[in-house]
Amino acid sequence: MALALVAAQVQAQRAARTGGFQPTLGWVYFSEAYVPHAALLLGELQQRWPGTAWVGASAVGIMGSGAEYIDVPALSLMLADLPPDSFQVFNGRYPLDPSHAQTAQVHLDGTLPDLPALLQELAERTTSGYLFGGLCSGRGAAVQIAEGVFEGGLSGVAYAPRLRIVSRVTQGCTPVGPPRRITACEGNVVLQLDGAPALPLLLSDIGQSLQRPEPALRAMRATLAGLTAGDAAVLGRGRQFDIHTRVRHLIGIDPQRDAVALADRPQPGEQLTWCRRDVEAARRDLVRICAEIRDEVDAEQPLPLVPAARALGGVTTPSGGGRIAGALYISCAGRGGAHFGGPSAEALIVQRALGDVPLTGFFAGGEVAHHHLYGYTGVLTVFVCEGD
Repeated sequence: MALALVAAQVQAQRAARTGGFQPTLGWVYFSEAYVPHAALLLGELQQRWPGTAWVGASAVGIMGSGAEYIDVPALSLMLADLPPDSFQVFNGRYPLDPSHAQTAQVHLDGTLPDLPALLQELAERTTSGYLFGGLCSGRGAAVQIAEGVFEGGLSGVAYAPRLRIVSRVTQGCTPVGPPRRITACEGNVVLQLDGAPALPLLLSDIGQSLQRPEPALRAMRATLAGLTAGDAAVLGRGRQFDIHTRVRHLIGIDPQRDAVALADRPQPGEQLTWCRRDVEAARRDLVRICAEIRDEVDAEQPLPLVPAARALGGVTTPSGGGRIAGALYISCAGRGGAHFGGPSAEALIVQRALGDVPLTGFFAGGEVAHHHLYGYTGVLTVFVCEGD
């Protein structure tokens, strides 16, 4: 029934279009309620739209054209009539072909070992070094769609250089202290920052003391760690985190060693900035990247792919001005409408900023952009069509 309702909307949109429309690639995202029926769902999609390749994933929440559906049975799909030789679906049986990939969209199982190295290796198989996507999310089993139904591993679709794609990352946290250099660490435990014990510096930055343990613990539970490699920029526009910073949970403290444990394996020499989630900052930054994307799409002379696109936080294929034909938005499962002030608030911000364009996406257990795995971020990617 969900698919029939979606298909009716899609068919109405196709009927309103001028000129022919023969879909070749489809994205489908669905909530956990439909995971047991994923194979039947894919079979029905293939029957309704023969000749269309399908990619997608299950998630705790999905979105479509300005609406969010979290913890309810829901389905969202989008169809595109891309040239068949301009994309390649890959999965565990059919790996990504480097000769075909300018950039790649990826769906992953969050339990995969050594995810950072895996993403780095996959990014190196694209000419731009840019990936976008996210971890399938859910309280139970999660599946991926990639011309089949898969549990575990990774899958997705690679896009050829002939497609014009613009992608940006939005962060949702505000620093509460200065960037500090990790000078000693052990596994996931940070021992020293700037040559001094880590825990006293954390307490100083958030204005707390262990002499008052209850408010200190409450404040630390609301505190996150922004990790930035080497000498990369920590802050970008509006004093928000730059794309080089990945946000991780603070998962414990060790008063005996004056140390702090993170949900990551930090390295000596990395920069660490304590931060908190900030609704207003997240809204401003989301509006900013939407405006950047629209400006880039409208530009007569788009920025070159390398290295300027990486500096701006996304990928852009060189071409002339155009219009947005469709969009994919992958946001953190910890964001969504409730975090932005109301039902579907985040999806509505994106939809209003981009205009009346098809949009689909999901709420992920971790977001992928470049070759990094992020948290509390949104990754917005648009496909650009030249002319009408």
